[in-house]
Amino acid sequence: MNITLSNRMHSFQPSIFSELSQYKKQKISEGAPIIDLSIGSPDLAPPSFITKILAEEVLKGDQYGYSLTGTSEFNHAVSAFYKRNYQVNLTDQEVLLLMGSQDGLVHFPMVIANPGDVILVPDPGYTAYAAGIAMAGAKPYFMPLKKENKFLPDLSMIPTEIAEQAKIMILNFPGNPVPALASKEYFTEVVAFAKKHHILVLHDFAYSELYYEGNKPVSFLSIDGAKDVGVEMSSFSKNYNMAGSRIGFLAGNKQIVQAMNQLKSNLDYGVFLPVQKAAICALEEGAEFCESSRKVYQERRDILVSGLKEIGWEITKPDAGMFIWAEIPPGFTSLEFTYALIDKANVVVTPGHAFGPNGEGYVRIALVSDTEQLKKVISSIKEANIFKALF
Repeated sequence: MNITLSNRMHSFQPSIFSELSQYKKQKISEGAPIIDLSIGSPDLAPPSFITKILAEEVLKGDQYGYSLTGTSEFNHAVSAFYKRNYQVNLTDQEVLLLMGSQDGLVHFPMVIANPGDVILVPDPGYTAYAAGIAMAGAKPYFMPLKKENKFLPDLSMIPTEIAEQAKIMILNFPGNPVPALASKEYFTEVVAFAKKHHILVLHDFAYSELYYEGNKPVSFLSIDGAKDVGVEMSSFSKNYNMAGSRIGFLAGNKQIVQAMNQLKSNLDYGVFLPVQKAAICALEEGAEFCESSRKVYQERRDILVSGLKEIGWEITKPDAGMFIWAEIPPGFTSLEFTYALIDKANVVVTPGHAFGPNGEGYVRIALVSDTEQLKKVISSIKEANIFKALF
């Protein structure tokens, strides 16, 4: 039988991540001692208080029905967390449970945008943004993240005609792949811009607890007027090492949150109740764990950045997030450099162009291996003379 796929499937071709995965498997089968720093999946376990409550709750027979949506306890825990950490007041109707932020990111554009509508998106940006825009049939307008602008979109460079057409602006601080931070002043500009052009703002806040040297990220919702124009989305995947548990939330503008709830009520039956209870525990008791987790990631960041600097690779040290956005030398594409690292040093990173046109010239390195493995990464690159060979 000849099966014809829908036209929208043209937007979902095999990604560079699949290509790299296959090449990594090939190299491993050949005996290469591959160290994979390409995927941002935490290698650490959740804290014991989370695993303990999960273990207790899954043994209860009354926990296996449909949750349908977030429990009132979950919504209240999110509201209390925002009040405690960001001095933001949220009602339970301004919070929506998600099956991880990926769930929210790919479905959100369908709630707001019609086919052909414009969505302002960071470039480079997380790949789920492109998937969500494609699902909605919308059109992306790339906002370049440039080093000279501290990797913040320059709102003044968005043409007026584009701004007037745009339905949504997606932002992400601390970012993936670029671990930049936005200031209160910048977010204030965003709110003013959004109000002027009637644009809804979606702030992806998935890395809110991963920051260093006291550079605590700013919640978009903490800015005056932010709830008038937008929402914030967060996740337990990176902050509490619960990536496989698939739980997150959307918070902010009540009308937007309830519209998203309307869509979600037609798509799924909620998150497993024990996972919701574990997430509540994370919000209420997780501050000390997050502090210790930051120390782990900071040590990894410092070892890798300083070690690579010693062998000739100058990399800017990020203030937040679980990635390093590393500029590569001129004369090589991001993909060429990525394959050179695999072939010569047995290290896998992600080429920057996978995240958008302005990602070219960079690679993303995930801090998802312990310090001993990262020392091996440095040693492998040094022993391979990869910088001497390439430059």
